[in-house]
Amino acid sequence: MSRVGLVAIGRNEGERLRQCLKSVVGKVNPIVYVDSGSTDDSVVMARSLGVIVVELDLSIPFTAARARNTGLQYLQDHYPELEYVQFIDGDCEVAEGWLDQAQQVLNAQPEVVVVCGRRREQHPQASIYNRLCDIEWDTPIGEAKACGGDAMMRVAALRQVGGYNPTLIAGEEPELCVRLRQQGGKILRIDAEMTRHDARITRFSQWWKRTLRSGHAYAEGAWLHGAPPERHWVRESKSIWIWGVALPVFIVGTGWLTHGWSLLLLGLYPLMSYRIYRYLRRTGLRSNHAALYALFCMLSKFPQAQGQIQFYGGKLLRKRAQLIEYNTP
Repeated sequence: MSRVGLVAIGRNEGERLRQCLKSVVGKVNPIVYVDSGSTDDSVVMARSLGVIVVELDLSIPFTAARARNTGLQYLQDHYPELEYVQFIDGDCEVAEGWLDQAQQVLNAQPEVVVVCGRRREQHPQASIYNRLCDIEWDTPIGEAKACGGDAMMRVAALRQVGGYNPTLIAGEEPELCVRLRQQGGKILRIDAEMTRHDARITRFSQWWKRTLRSGHAYAEGAWLHGAPPERHWVRESKSIWIWGVALPVFIVGTGWLTHGWSLLLLGLYPLMSYRIYRYLRRTGLRSNHAALYALFCMLSKFPQAQGQIQFYGGKLLRKRAQLIEYNTP
C-alpha cells in the first residue's frame, strides 16, 4: 500500500464514519479525512484513530467534489510519491482485500485510470429505498463510462485533468470520467467487492430528494458535455422531459378537448414499467426486485423533472446551485 493514499469525505456521519475509517486504518497510509462542516464529533473521532483531518473553509459552499479535491491536494503536497488514491464516502466501509485488488489492476494495466468494484448496501432489507440503491449499484463488469464516489484512481491522470469540478453539487464522478476518457484513460469495473454503503433511506421524502438530485445532475452533465461525440446524459435528460413533463402536461392539457380520452395515455407508464421489468429479468434480477425497480424507475421521472427544472431555473436566474441533502441527521 506504499503507493496508495486514501481520501474519505463526510459531514455528520457519526458512527458510520467510525466504521468507515476502521475499515482502512492499518491497511493503507496515509489516510486523509476531509470534513465539510460537521457539528457532531466526526473530527475528534477521526483524529483519535490517527487519521489526518482537513476541515473545509466554512465561507466557501460545500460540495463532495470540493472535498475530494482538497484531500487529493493534501496528498500531493505532503506525499508526492503516491501514485494512486482511493476515494471513499464517509458512509461506506472498504471491503476486505479491495485495496490490494484495485492496486494490482492499476499496476498491470497502465491505460486504466480508474478502477471500481461492487458497492453494496449494508441493509437492503431495511427499506425498499435501500433495496433500490443496492440494485442501482449492480452495474456491468468491464470497461465503463463512469464510476461512483468510491474508486481508486491514478493521481497523475487526476492532475492532468485538474481533478473534480468543485462547483457540481451532484454527478461529479461521471463528469470527471468524461474528461479522463477524453484524455485516453479507461474506466474499469472489476468483479470484486469494493465497499458497503449505509444509505439509511427509510422515507419516501428522502428517496424523492435523492432522485431530484440525480435529475439536477443529469441536466448539468448534459449542459457541460452534451455536445457530440460525448452526448453526456442527453438521452437520460430527454427521457426525463418526455415522461416527467411533456406527457403529463399533454394528458392534462388536452383532457377537456378529448373529453377525458387523453387519460388513456396514462397507460403508457405501466407499459414502459413492464418493458423495464422484462429487461431486468433477462439480466438475472429476481422477479420481485425487478418489479420494484421498474416501478420506481418510471416514478423517478417526476422528481428528476423537478431537478432538471431547478437546474435550468438556476441558470436563468444566475443562482448558484445549493446542496440537495436527503440524509441529514
